Amino acid sequence: MNPLVLTLRATPTGPVLQIDGDLDYATAPTLRERLQALDLQPGQRLVLDLSGLRFCDSSGITAMIAAHNHTATADAGFALANVPARTLSVLRTVGLDQIFPVLPASGTPDVL
Repeated sequence: MNPLVLTLRATPTGPVLQIDGDLDYATAPTLRERLQALDLQPGQRLVLDLSGLRFCDSSGITAMIAAHNHTATADAGFALANVPARTLSVLRTVGLDQIFPVLPASGTPDVL
């Protein structure tokens, strides 16, 4: 098991939350708590940078849905970046790739 590490960065378009490690039943509540603590402003965009994601189960997917809902409530945008192939496959299978904007891989995540 890889511990969950969340790193928040401010960018001109809004916060980028980098997720490293495993996002599963045991760690998804930590992400949900961190998301609820974010003070998003209308027009900002929250980006979840998944470049360090090692494993994601249904609880992790549910936490991503909660993130999407949190941004909608704040009249802010939402996107995923650097989505690992396995996670992207799951998102496509359940149709969430049609709901979550997926940004292309970027070598400079500070400008997402």
